[in-house]
Amino acid sequence: MPSDRQDVVVDALFGFAVFAVVAIAVGSDVSNRGNLALGYAMAAVLGGLMPARRRWPVGVLLATAVLIVANYVIDLPTIGLAVPAAAALYSAAEAGRTAWSAGTAAALVAVSTFARLGEGQDPAYLLGYELPSTAAIMGAAIALGHAQWQRRQADHQRERAALLDAQARESEAAERLALERTRIARDLHDAVGHHLSVVSLHAAVAAEALEDDPADAEAARAELAHVTQASRAGLSELRSTVRALRDADPGGERTSSLAHLDELADSVRAAGVAVEVEGRPGTGEIPGMVDATAYRIVQEALTNTLRHARADRARVVFTRRDGVLEVRVTDDGRQGPSTAGGGAGEGPAVAPGSGLAGMRERVRLVGGSVEAGPGPGGGFAVHARLPLGGDR
Repeated sequence: MPSDRQDVVVDALFGFAVFAVVAIAVGSDVSNRGNLALGYAMAAVLGGLMPARRRWPVGVLLATAVLIVANYVIDLPTIGLAVPAAAALYSAAEAGRTAWSAGTAAALVAVSTFARLGEGQDPAYLLGYELPSTAAIMGAAIALGHAQWQRRQADHQRERAALLDAQARESEAAERLALERTRIARDLHDAVGHHLSVVSLHAAVAAEALEDDPADAEAARAELAHVTQASRAGLSELRSTVRALRDADPGGERTSSLAHLDELADSVRAAGVAVEVEGRPGTGEIPGMVDATAYRIVQEALTNTLRHARADRARVVFTRRDGVLEVRVTDDGRQGPSTAGGGAGEGPAVAPGSGLAGMRERVRLVGGSVEAGPGPGGGFAVHARLPLGGDR
């Protein structure tokens, strides 16, 4: 794959750069000319670690630190401290191991500084010039690596948020379709059922007229005419309804349901946010409209967590009490969507035009309420109360 080849080229360039920098330092050390071959071998080993930096970033970092310390312990040519370690520090931070990079850099600086002070080197030069410059180079390498890691994480979360948005739009379309089918089914019951009731009534009256002695043929004929008319009207209604149902065939699309909550949670986990789910109702345990509304609440809340909260964890809790399903979604993020006004029925309202406003409208359809805002312990919280008799 092109990206794999590009990674190999980049790692090879990293390795050559480390080798070249260390080799130049070795060749520049005029005070220790006897160990040049071993010094160049050390440069080659340090550079050779770089192709493994993506797979084992912490291992490469620790091996580099050990080799740098060993270089001074066995009195090889001076190669410095920050420059040989910079590539390994950058690589670990780029892989999301910033704490390891910072800790290793601090340990190297501390060991080097105390050792050289113990050897009697000039504290003014060591602490006033060399220590700040070494810390600056190491800090810059770590900062660059961490910035690259954050950029990749942000891109990944934007991709996952876009996917969730697409899923939400698909769910909305499927939900509208399901509502239309429900309306058609209700029309079928009301209209066609009415005509069939008329047919049954007039057929019974016609039968009674024919059973009279003598038979009342005119009355029976009139009743049968009503039967014919009602039958034709009912058949017309039935054909129209069947045609509407056929045209509204969802083609395999699914409606919103908590049965799909695991897929939703997995997609959010894939974006780097750990999701916990507690107390989810089983299939068929709650009315269909409440089920769909609860799913959409969780979907919108988790999407907002990805988009705005910069959270590491999110928690979804379902509780049923006194004929009400409570849905609570919280995260540990550092910011969240702004709110203004009250929810559906009570609590703070959501800013008009936002995804939370759509959540409020869905909750209102089932006679519930929703609150959204900063959580008491930090992060953002969404709390909805959905009456279990709301599917009506």
